[in-house]
Amino acid sequence: MGRSPCCEKAHTNKGAWTKEEDDRLISYIRAHGEGCWRSLPKAAGLLRCGKSCRLRWINYLRPDLKRGNFTEEEDELIIKLHSLLGNKWSLIAGRLPGRTDNEIKNYWNTHIRRKLLNRGIDPATHRPINEAPQDATTISFAASAAKEEKPSIGIFGGSKDAKSQAQERCPDLNLELRISPPDQPLESGGRSSCFACSLGLQNSKDCSCRIASINGE
Repeated sequence: MGRSPCCEKAHTNKGAWTKEEDDRLISYIRAHGEGCWRSLPKAAGLLRCGKSCRLRWINYLRPDLKRGNFTEEEDELIIKLHSLLGNKWSLIAGRLPGRTDNEIKNYWNTHIRRKLLNRGIDPATHRPINEAPQDATTISFAASAAKEEKPSIGIFGGSKDAKSQAQERCPDLNLELRISPPDQPLESGGRSSCFACSLGLQNSKDCSCRIASINGE
């Protein structure tokens, strides 16, 4: 269940406050204090919403409210507090006696933002507008490395001059590979071993030495 409304909307006045309503609210709070805003309107004899009474008192009727324009010292204090607290206007107002959070917020949006922009300062980050972010990383590449070269294709689909290019980069690399059995010593009788014997497959059907011995060679 949601919170019940603080008053009956159908039986409350809306719009601008009259001087009589202001006097009733001031007299009641001076005599009894602020108390509970939900029950205050009925106790003070006002046909107003509790929230409306609270805002009227805090923003307009409090005796400690500071009237008039903001001073230069207040401007600099608001700027400093905003750089630390951000848009937490209630906390900022707590450090400026006599000023309300709504008043400071409106003053920020209409005056101080423009003042900071004229100084070349970003109102959100409080840093120079032309300053690069601290966490930004600039990476530069050489034009030759950044440009991807496409290999030229020959008639048969191979890379043109790929072998010559590889030899230029690796001149000591021999790309022509051959596979041959290791050299074997001569057997007794002056005959060299066959290919099967060199692979350790003596007496196999492919051994020419065995076939030759059978044939009496």
